[in-house]
Amino acid sequence: MSFIYHLISNILLFWHSLWDRVLDGAHTLSTDWAWVLGIVFLVLTVRAVLFPLFLRQVRSQQAIQRLQPKFAELKAKHQGDRVALQQELAELYQREKVSPFGAFLPMLVQIPIFIGLLHVLRHLNPDITNPITRTLYGWSETQFAEASRAELFGAPIAAGFNSGIGTVHIVAGVLIVAMITTTFLTSRMSILKSGWSENPQQRTVQRIMLYGIPVSLLFSGFIFPVGVILYWTTQNLFALGQQIWLNRRYPAGPPVEPLVPAVRAATSTPQVGAKPNRGRRASR
Repeated sequence: MSFIYHLISNILLFWHSLWDRVLDGAHTLSTDWAWVLGIVFLVLTVRAVLFPLFLRQVRSQQAIQRLQPKFAELKAKHQGDRVALQQELAELYQREKVSPFGAFLPMLVQIPIFIGLLHVLRHLNPDITNPITRTLYGWSETQFAEASRAELFGAPIAAGFNSGIGTVHIVAGVLIVAMITTTFLTSRMSILKSGWSENPQQRTVQRIMLYGIPVSLLFSGFIFPVGVILYWTTQNLFALGQQIWLNRRYPAGPPVEPLVPAVRAATSTPQVGAKPNRGRRASR
């Protein structure tokens, strides 16, 4: 993970340096805007780099949505036989070149980035006095000292809800609510776009995304630094806007109709007035 820590630090320090020159060290509303905007533009950088994956995510969602009629047909065909259902679903995914988990790939890729940012911000502890530790991951002594004291509306960005500081409780509490709400809305929009999967395993993953992750954030948010909560909330807001734009830019195609067996003539109802086709008796 050392590479991730260095990468996160370099991107954050680059954007901080840029905004520090632009804003000339502005500190208004008890906020160090250069550091706050550094975190915000770290989000934008990550989203820009991962944009091809998000585009693939939208296309995967659209493909799954188009296949919903076939999913329903297979579910009715193999009702009570999960093994056969899973086998035919796998064949359908392979035949249509659709990955059932393609919609979750961007989230999986972002996990190490999120962990890296969490580690870097936790590293910014003003109580650390060892110069070697303070200058890890490419930080200078000056940058470490400034970042460890940087604030968002009076709350240090490296402090968590359990720091015991009253201002941190307010700022972190508001951000935690925003983080949970935007996480739920982002997952809900994604699921509604593709529809609830007929695949039991994928449906379980969808439920975890929609309900499990927001609930977990309710508890983990209390130990996250303010800067990490700001990062998560910002990326969720950006994700909502990006999802709306991609849905309009790449609308879903018509659904794939299920295969309906043709009705044989032998089982069809004879027409009114039609005479039965009887073989002629051979004349003697």
